[in-house]
Amino acid sequence: MGWVVVFIVIAALAFKASTPEERLRLIRALRGLLLNARAVAARNLEECRPFHDALRARVRWPIATLAIVALNVAVFLAMVFGRGAISDPETLVSWGATFGPRTTNGEWWRLLTSMFVQPGLLALLVNVAGVTQLGLVLERVVGRLALVSMYLTAGIFACLVTIVANPVTVSAGASGAIFGLYGLLIACCIWDLFRPSPVPIPLVAVKRILPAAVIFVLYNANNDNVGTAAEFIAFVIGFGSGLVLTSGAGDRQPAPRLLGAMSGGALVIAMVAAVPLRGIADVRPEIARVIAIEDQTAPVYRSAETRYRKNQISASMLADLIELKIMPELHQAGARLAAITGIPKDHQVLMVDAQEYVRLRYESWRLRAEGLRRTAAPVLRRSDGAGLAAEANWRDRVQSQYRTNQIMLGRAEGTERASLEVLDRIRPLNHN
Repeated sequence: MGWVVVFIVIAALAFKASTPEERLRLIRALRGLLLNARAVAARNLEECRPFHDALRARVRWPIATLAIVALNVAVFLAMVFGRGAISDPETLVSWGATFGPRTTNGEWWRLLTSMFVQPGLLALLVNVAGVTQLGLVLERVVGRLALVSMYLTAGIFACLVTIVANPVTVSAGASGAIFGLYGLLIACCIWDLFRPSPVPIPLVAVKRILPAAVIFVLYNANNDNVGTAAEFIAFVIGFGSGLVLTSGAGDRQPAPRLLGAMSGGALVIAMVAAVPLRGIADVRPEIARVIAIEDQTAPVYRSAETRYRKNQISASMLADLIELKIMPELHQAGARLAAITGIPKDHQVLMVDAQEYVRLRYESWRLRAEGLRRTAAPVLRRSDGAGLAAEANWRDRVQSQYRTNQIMLGRAEGTERASLEVLDRIRPLNHN
């Protein structure tokens, strides 16, 4: 919500730059607006009294609405007093938030629980206000079962769309479910325009809901936790289902058979939509293991190389360290990366870079080990020759081997640099 901060800063600067007389006029104008808004609110409340009395006559206690609110608040309080920061994605996931690799690998229950996990106090306040305002009306117009069914159905489909759009993003909150309730409310209002109802939703009641609705929409428009596509789909589901369920809501609540059929149909559609999403992989833990191999083996090799330069170990022993310790670990890491399936689009580039790093780093170690082996191998004098010519031939072969070794070690250095450049690309991405 950066634009809100910008607006507040600009308003504060403008207020500070104004003269005392201008500030006084502004304060008086704001006071007048507040008094006028208070008077309008009181008048609207009085005009809505017959409508609310009629609703209370139909359903005295909005139990479903209160239960949804209580569950959201209870989970949030448990998170506050539990372990981990609420803003930490790991904390949200531990409490039931949606995360593609977890949800699509057997934890489908997260489609339900995520809509009761709020990622912050502001999200809780906005969502609770939305649910309360809508639920107090809708539960009494369409009934408890229809309200709960729409809340859960819209929330589930919003979660599925979020997984499709952002498979490796942690998603939590009830915005999708509440957008579904807004769609249901609009469907009720449309039926009231075309079909007389004993309990029509008056325009003044809609106006009372409008300010909170605007705040809710603006908050979610600036919140990346749930994508706009997910909220739009949830709204369409609520609106479309509402047109079917609320055609006679003024006279009676939706028939249980109709409600059950629609809920069952929605469940089947959700299951069909979830099938292609199964098995989304989270490549980051495996890539973290690859990075850990570099962080662990590089210091070990440098220490051994220092001992080699001090003639404490031989070149063959240094090559053994590479071939018996370092290269097998990289080979196993490459095999694990190649075995991963279901890689989300957001991580495909990350995976390609990780595999390229393993390939280059393995090759750099192979070249280095081969160079060390050649260095350790002595150039033998031929037994069939003697004299100055044989000595010159032997020296030529020594120099040739030395140049070959240096070229090979130089290739090892170049390949190592290339691999570490790729590693630098995957290090920051691995923490996203």
